[in-house]
Amino acid sequence: MSEELVQTIFARRSIRRYTAEPISGADIKTLLEAAMAAPSASNRKPWSFVVVTERQTLDRLAEVHPHGKMLFEAVLCIAVCGGPTNSERFWVQDCSAATENLLLAATALGLGAVWLGVYPREDRVAAVRQVLGIPDTIAPLNLISIGHPAEEKEPRTQYDESRVHRERW
Repeated sequence: MSEELVQTIFARRSIRRYTAEPISGADIKTLLEAAMAAPSASNRKPWSFVVVTERQTLDRLAEVHPHGKMLFEAVLCIAVCGGPTNSERFWVQDCSAATENLLLAATALGLGAVWLGVYPREDRVAAVRQVLGIPDTIAPLNLISIGHPAEEKEPRTQYDESRVHRERW
């Protein structure tokens, strides 16, 4: 593993304050490419993404998500969605892997981002579905609020030896 990759992992922090600077289309595509490079069970890739840059929609998402007030400042939100059907029984894990790739790519691009949980909270799922026009057969797993950071946090690890078991519990 390259030292640069490890430093990107440690530098990934939840950033909730942003400047008004827009994010380029090239960077948005890179974020989505990174997300879709994630592993998925049986390579089924159950994910879909809703890219939101319109101020009115960002503000509406900020209003309906109880912890989404940073979306009032964000210039980009990506909703990571999946198909919660019997044929896609690992969709949550697959979409979570895609989300982490997206968050790491944001950090590598010098952007700030934070993961806002939606699924399995039915009130949040219904509200986000309504705002974004997501069909009933698809569930929004999360919203990723993204922007150029207006705050800085130190890189860190949260390693805790007491949570590590060797060979057996």
